[in-house]
Amino acid sequence: MRLVVLIIGFVLLILVEFLRVYYIMPFPGSQEAETIQKAYWLNNNIIWVRLVCLVLVIYPFFYFFNRAGQTIKAILLVIFGFYAVIFYMFNFQYLADKMFLQPKKIVFLDSASNKVPGKQLVLGLTINDESRAYPIEIIGYHHQVRDEVGGEQVMVTYCTVCRTGRVFKPAVDGKPVSFRLVGMDHYNAMFEDKATGSWWRQVNGEAIVGPMKGKMLEEIPSQQMTLTEWLTEHPKTRVLQPDTTFNQAYESLEDYDEGKQKGRLERRDSLSWKEKSWIVGVQIGMDSRAYDWNDLQTAKIINDVVGELPVVIIANSDSSSFHSFVGAVDSMPLRFYVNTNLANTMIDSEGALWDFNGKCFAGKFKGAHLALVQSYQEYWHSWRTFHPHTTQYKLK
Repeated sequence: MRLVVLIIGFVLLILVEFLRVYYIMPFPGSQEAETIQKAYWLNNNIIWVRLVCLVLVIYPFFYFFNRAGQTIKAILLVIFGFYAVIFYMFNFQYLADKMFLQPKKIVFLDSASNKVPGKQLVLGLTINDESRAYPIEIIGYHHQVRDEVGGEQVMVTYCTVCRTGRVFKPAVDGKPVSFRLVGMDHYNAMFEDKATGSWWRQVNGEAIVGPMKGKMLEEIPSQQMTLTEWLTEHPKTRVLQPDTTFNQAYESLEDYDEGKQKGRLERRDSLSWKEKSWIVGVQIGMDSRAYDWNDLQTAKIINDVVGELPVVIIANSDSSSFHSFVGAVDSMPLRFYVNTNLANTMIDSEGALWDFNGKCFAGKFKGAHLALVQSYQEYWHSWRTFHPHTTQYKLK
């Protein structure tokens, strides 16, 4: 009986350490199941679970150790050493915030001094006439960067496994909140707030377990495009620079922008509507719509209606940047077409000419600006998971 209790105790000790990490990291099979409640309970009660398991182990361990021969003692020490290794690995190496560290230096430079290549994709945002650009190959490693833009605190986030860039106000009920990366839920990065220990999804800023469950972080509008395109539209932008401490980590994402990663989590499916296919997602009220990236590159301009709102999605000539606007002026719906006479411009159904920044520069609506629509480039598996009622646009 003592031997059975000893074996069960050691198996449980190893199992709980493994499950604590398995449930919230992208191990095979871990992210498809609905295990977040189990993961949260285990994370919050791990000390008590360990103590119960140790109580099972301690007495039979010393019983056999004091009475057995050298061979049994050696086996017991090997088993205990194996647990010690497991404990170290799953508490000091495989936890998300130990694998993906926060930057030690946050440096921004203006366009004249910037060292980030113009072809790199960035998340750009403007608050109170102050613009910033955050390269996603930098944010993608750190998962979040805290900053102040236009006098407001911002939390710039990116999940490379979902290809989701989001910017939030790091506050709940008006109170500032600090977050750490804790793991993943359905392959999406998940943050834990320092104040209550609640877990929040990166894809939409929703608290899914813990005291804050059901609360939502306020999203700040942002756009994804190449740095060159962003600087063309916002020349006074300051650009986040790489922290040289993490050069090797950034190099592991060197081909991420172009979809050339080889791993199962960050690769790109070149065919449409596959798990790792790129889409552009739009959510307006309760209505969501997904547009295949390949279709957008073929059509260059897609006119559609989401809910009751006319939208126009535009692919830039660099094949990396895109824009989404309300396809109407003063509530007058318009249809837009590629202007074959002038690059990176379009013509509307009234004959007016527009640039790809949504500004009319000739014709009936000269001087008007199209309103931005928040949209995201994302993996199809991610958009489908977190927008289960989404519809798919089919190019005619």
